[in-house]
Formats: sequence, structure tokens, C-alpha cells
Amino acid sequence: MNEITIHWTFLPHTDPEASLGFYRDLLGFEVRQDVGGGPMRWITVGPAGQPDVSVVLEPPAADPGVTEDEKKLIADMMAKGTYARLVLATPDLDGVFDRLKTGGAEIVQEPTQQPYGVRDCAFRDPAGNMIRFNEVR
Repeated sequence: MNEITIHWTFLPHTDPEASLGFYRDLLGFEVRQDVGGGPMRWITVGPAGQPDVSVVLEPPAADPGVTEDEKKLIADMMAKGTYARLVLATPDLDGVFDRLKTGGAEIVQEPTQQPYGVRDCAFRDPAGNMIRFNEVR
């Protein structure tokens, strides 16, 4: 059987500098690539120590085939936090929660023991993407 790993995933951003403040400064992710400019800027970040796993922060609806109606729908969904999400894992959920709260991140859910067995919390990044943190031991 072939080994399959996650290499890249994509999340939209609306403000590159605010996104860098969240992913680089609050989460401690490395900036691996930063290309383009203005509204057409792609920033690749990833956790230190995991060079093969990256998150590409991309302009939303950059594909020329996306219609104006679709762009509006995407913008509306991003504002509600229903367009994209990322689930991260940490052994120190309370420490991560406190760091992001102190750093001014938008809290969606404080650390909670879920009925399906995981303890987690949630924030929104500056673009409205849902970022959940699962506690792992």
C-alpha cells in the first residue's frame, strides 16, 4: 500500500498582514513562501518541525472561472465562518487557548469536553476561517 500524507491545504485570507499576525505571530508557524502582492498574495505557512505540512493562505475566489455571484457567496460564508476550517492538535489545549485569547484572537468556543470524546476549543482567524484545536495526549 502507498503511504499517503497531507502536504498542503488551502485557506482563504482577506488581509495578508492580519493573517501573518495570526499564523506566524500567535500560532508560531514558519513562513515558507510569500508571493504576489496586494489582493493577489499567497502566503505558505506551516508548523516548525513539520516541513512537509503546509497551509497556503490564498486570495479567496482567485480562480478566473468564479462568477461575481459566487464571489459574493464566498465572501458572505467567510464572514460567517462557514466557508473553510482547519483542525489543529496540541497536548496543551489550555496553554494554546490562553495564548490566542491574550493575543486578541476571536474566540468561538472555550476549551470543552465534547460528547464524542475530544476536548477542544475554537477560534476564527482574521478572514473568518474556523480554526479548531483538539487536545491530544
